[in-house]
Amino acid sequence: MAQKNKLQFVILGLLNQQPLTGYDLTKAFDHEIGEFWQAQHSQVYPQLKRLEEQGYITHEITISGEKLEKKLYHITTTGQAILTTWITAGTPELTATKDEFILKLYFIRTSRDPRLPEMLSEQLQLHSEKLQHLQARLTTVFPTKKSQTENFGHYLILQHALGRENYYVTWLQETLAALPHKA
Repeated sequence: MAQKNKLQFVILGLLNQQPLTGYDLTKAFDHEIGEFWQAQHSQVYPQLKRLEEQGYITHEITISGEKLEKKLYHITTTGQAILTTWITAGTPELTATKDEFILKLYFIRTSRDPRLPEMLSEQLQLHSEKLQHLQARLTTVFPTKKSQTENFGHYLILQHALGRENYYVTWLQETLAALPHKA
């Protein structure tokens, strides 16, 4: 089965929320979208060009400051229709996540491997920090019940990320505690 270019749908979805510059779009991958989908600057701009050539988006030139010209992108009616079709279509396949730490664990042969405590502790620190970040985002982005319902999909994604990180932290803590102690 052919791989869908999902980046185009991420961009269309962001532009469906509000007009954005290419810079704004790349920054979105550093924040909320980056929690579950990654894209580099070098991927975003060529995708914008393709989407415009296909008639899914358009742009206007805006002036920032004295002379700085920026392209402000807007989704077209055709782009909205493509986005709606994609959102409405089923998602029948599970995709594997690329987790280098899990890949490394796969090659550990014994619970007494001397590298394990450090590996697990490092990940525990990283995932604990991520959990704290997500908890802070939840209170910042969704301070009220009303704010949770106004952007419900985003709220659900944040809840999912919190659950995932809670599980990961608990699993790492339990795994560390279960390692055989040196005699």
